[in-house]
Amino acid sequence: MRPHTAEFKRVVWDYYKKRKRDFPWRRRRNPYKVLVSEIMLQQTQVGRVVEKYKEFFKKFPNLQSLAQARVGDVLTAWQGLGYNRRALMLKKLSEIVAVQYGGELPQDFEKLIELPGIGPSTAGGVMAFAFNKPVVFIETNIRRAYIHFFFKNAEKVHDKKLIPLIEATLDRKNPREWYWALMDYGAMLGTLEHNPNKRSAHYALQSKFKGSNREVRGSILKFLIAKKRVNVETIEKLLPFPAARIEKALGGLARDGFLIKRKNVYHLST
Repeated sequence: MRPHTAEFKRVVWDYYKKRKRDFPWRRRRNPYKVLVSEIMLQQTQVGRVVEKYKEFFKKFPNLQSLAQARVGDVLTAWQGLGYNRRALMLKKLSEIVAVQYGGELPQDFEKLIELPGIGPSTAGGVMAFAFNKPVVFIETNIRRAYIHFFFKNAEKVHDKKLIPLIEATLDRKNPREWYWALMDYGAMLGTLEHNPNKRSAHYALQSKFKGSNREVRGSILKFLIAKKRVNVETIEKLLPFPAARIEKALGGLARDGFLIKRKNVYHLST
C-alpha cells in the first residue's frame, strides 16, 4: 500500500462513522432506483434531488413503466431538476434495457457506458452502489477528497494521478459503503473556504443559466408541458426571448427528440 493511504482510509472512515449522510437512495439496493438517483445527481444539488426522488418513483415505479411512458410525462416528472436532456436519455435508456436486457440493468461496466446518458462516473456509481462491485471511478466529491489529502500544494491535478490512489485505497469487500464514505468526506470539504477541486485540472465554473440557451430551451419545454402543443407565433409572443433565439432553440429541441413539428405547430414527443 502506498505511503499515507492507510491514514487516508482511517480519516475517511472515522468521518463517515460520525457524520454519514442519510439519503433515500442509500436505503435501497434496487438497480433501477440507484440508476435514477445517479442520473438525477449529475449537476444537481442533493437537496433538489431528495425532493424529486420519491415523487418520480410514484409515477414510474420500475424500469418497464418508464420505458412505456410518454416523453411528456417523463419531462413533467423531471421538472425542477434542470438539464432536461438527462430525462430524455433516461427514457431512451429504459427502452433499450427493456428490449435488450429484459428490463434488468446489466452488471457490466462496459455495457452500462454504452447506454444513453451514462458515462464512466455514472456507470461506476451503479456498479458500486447497486451491485457492490469494486470498480474504480471518480466524481466531484471523490476527486475533492484525494486532492485535499494527497496533493495539498499542487495545482492542475489531473485525474490520471488520482486513479492509482483510488485503486490502492478501494475497499474490495465493501466498495458500496467505502464510496459513500468518500463522497460524504468530499462533500464536507466542498463547504470549506478553499475548495480542493479548484486545484483540479478538470475544474471549470458552471456557465450561468440566466440568459443562456439552456434557459430558453427550459422555458420552451415548461411551456409545452403545460400546453401540450403550440404554434411558433404563440411561443414567440409569450416568452421573453428574441424570436431568433426561440426558433433556434425549437430546432435544437426537435433534433434532440424532445419535440415534433407538424406544419407550424410543435408537440411534445410521444
